[in-house]
Amino acid sequence: MNPQTGYPGRWWHRLEDGRVQCDLCPRDCRLHEGQRGMCFVRKMEGGSMVLTTYGRSSGFCIDPVEKKPLNHFYPGTSILSFGTAGCNLACKFCQNWDISKSREMDRLQDQASPEKIADAALKLGCKSVAFTYNDPVIFAEYAMDIADACHAKGVKAVAVTAGYIHAEPRREFYAKMDAANVDLKGFTDDFYFKICGGHLQPVLDTLIYLVKETGVWTEITTLLIPGKNDADAELEAECKWVMQHLGADVPLHFTAFHPDWKMTDVPPTPPATLTRAREIALRHGLRYVYTGNVHDETGGSTYCPACGNAVVVRDWYDIRGYHLADDGACRSCGTRISGRFQKFGRPFGPRRIPVRLDSRV
Repeated sequence: MNPQTGYPGRWWHRLEDGRVQCDLCPRDCRLHEGQRGMCFVRKMEGGSMVLTTYGRSSGFCIDPVEKKPLNHFYPGTSILSFGTAGCNLACKFCQNWDISKSREMDRLQDQASPEKIADAALKLGCKSVAFTYNDPVIFAEYAMDIADACHAKGVKAVAVTAGYIHAEPRREFYAKMDAANVDLKGFTDDFYFKICGGHLQPVLDTLIYLVKETGVWTEITTLLIPGKNDADAELEAECKWVMQHLGADVPLHFTAFHPDWKMTDVPPTPPATLTRAREIALRHGLRYVYTGNVHDETGGSTYCPACGNAVVVRDWYDIRGYHLADDGACRSCGTRISGRFQKFGRPFGPRRIPVRLDSRV
């Protein structure tokens, strides 16, 4: 592929006035020749839709899988994480804004084919590859090809996403994924519209689709922002919805906001807010509820819903105790914990290791 011309995009159609419409996400961007969509990486070029970031990355790191966060997807394993540039939402609190809001294609350092990424994950001992830092929905063609290459080598594919995607590409995209962490950014359409530049319902549709119609292991993250989406009534509504539409076994992570991007005037989330949110969720019957971005061993650990014993004890991303059988059953009472598990070895730990995909990998 010539990076100057872009990679042929999917999910678009021509309009009668000569423009093309992107059918990937609910933004339905309508583009003139040479114009880019709101995500900045999908462009009308030569009368067609192209993806300008195929094969290009903002950098690679080896992370603990718990950092995605995924607490029930092969705990203790390492995951090769990377992103590209751009995003199809406009969250004022974006904590990866230097990547997701980038308009400079030369920020994309690493040239990496799908096969090269899969080979690197295997050689680096990573159980999975994560599409993260910015939303993989906008580079879906690239992510799907990487997932295929990974599966050919026994490596899993993970999407860390806002879930803002139309039904047809959603079906094709998630057919390639083994796990997803979906950012449920708030639980009112007003929050989505004013703070994120989008709408709530498409995200709820994605969550229902994932949990009810696929085998993709799914966890949810809600970043709680003081005074914006942390009111008891909103938390109650979210937890009731998750319980009613997704069920008790979908893990829910409440994580702490820190001032960033266009919301530097908002204070960090108090740990007590996360604890309160977790208590609300547990009270509504959700079995696996976590706190994140704070030091909270209780809120970071996994408990058996039957006997109440801690089956995975976590301190930040460090696993301090593991009491599950190879199939994920509680060693105390035999109850099966929801998730994907394997024989537990030495955990990767809380390290974050930047890597370059050069010839030595």
